[in-house]
Amino acid sequence: MELRKAKREDLEQIMELIDNAKCFLRSQGVDQWQNGYPDKDCLEKDIEKEIGYLCILDGRPAGYVCIDFNGEPAYNTLSGSWLSSQPYVVLHRLALSPSFRGRGLAASVFQAAEKMARSKDVHSFKVDTDSQNLIMRHILEKQGFVYCGTICFDNSEKIAFEKLLL
Repeated sequence: MELRKAKREDLEQIMELIDNAKCFLRSQGVDQWQNGYPDKDCLEKDIEKEIGYLCILDGRPAGYVCIDFNGEPAYNTLSGSWLSSQPYVVLHRLALSPSFRGRGLAASVFQAAEKMARSKDVHSFKVDTDSQNLIMRHILEKQGFVYCGTICFDNSEKIAFEKLLL
């Protein structure tokens, strides 16, 4: 799996990935992403800021993710305690194609983001999700993330995690 920066001409494909992920979450009984977010405007901003990435597997787009080193303002209001206060990478808007589910793609995305972070001498990785999103919680647990507390994001409470990168 490789990550490549998303381009404006990828937007339609990215929206399709996001829309499929929204349907999947709904089918799992997860309320996350059911109110319009993430929308086209949000994804256009990712592309403009060069923090949006397409996940390419077998030469085809297999997913989308935002990998951001500029911080997440909502994380400043954590109800709980982060493991560290150092600069961090945050992963948002992970959406994988149904055609590639079950192939370890999510783990590959997290590992690629970690590699990016280490190359920038960043040793903290933060992420959040809905408490109902059991699949993402399982992925985070397998990747070694530690529960740190809750934040308010997208008008709802999210659970927040951090992993220290050694």
